[in-house]
Amino acid sequence: MSVKHAPEASGSLTCSRWICPVVLQQEEKTMPETAIETRRFETPDQCLDMKERGGISILNMADGSVGMHAIFEKGWTWEKDEKPLLGSPDTCPMQHTGYCMSGELVVRMLDTGRETRIGKGDFFGIPPGHDAYVDGDERVELILFAPAEHQH
Repeated sequence: MSVKHAPEASGSLTCSRWICPVVLQQEEKTMPETAIETRRFETPDQCLDMKERGGISILNMADGSVGMHAIFEKGWTWEKDEKPLLGSPDTCPMQHTGYCMSGELVVRMLDTGRETRIGKGDFFGIPPGHDAYVDGDERVELILFAPAEHQH
C-alpha cells in the first residue's frame, strides 16, 4: 500500500524529535517484482508519539512488510507510555523481531514472569504477551521488522 501525505507545512504531527506526516489515504502500491524499494524513517507512514518518553516511526513497504524505528527514553515503560496508545490491552499483543542499537530494555513475559535483558548489539525475537521497560540512564533505540501478512 502507498500512503499519500499532507504537505509538511500544513498537515504534520510532531512526534518527540521528528515530524510524522499525516496519513490521508491509503491505496494499493504497484511496483514491479524486481524493483528495489528504499524508505527512510525520517518520513514514516505512521508514528506512535510517546511525548518526552520517545516514539516509534513505522514504514509500510510495498510487499506488506513493516519496518519500525523505536526510541524509548530513560523511564519509559510499556505500561505507562505505549499501552494507552494501543487501546490498553493486558499485555503487548504483537510479536517483535529486531536489533538493539543502544541502551538496555528489560522484557517480561507476563504468563511466566520471566525477564530478559536486551542490550546493544542483540538481535531478538519477542512473542506476544509481554511488557517492557528501559533499564538505566541510556535511551533504548531499536530497529524492528515484521514480515508481510500472509494473504489467502
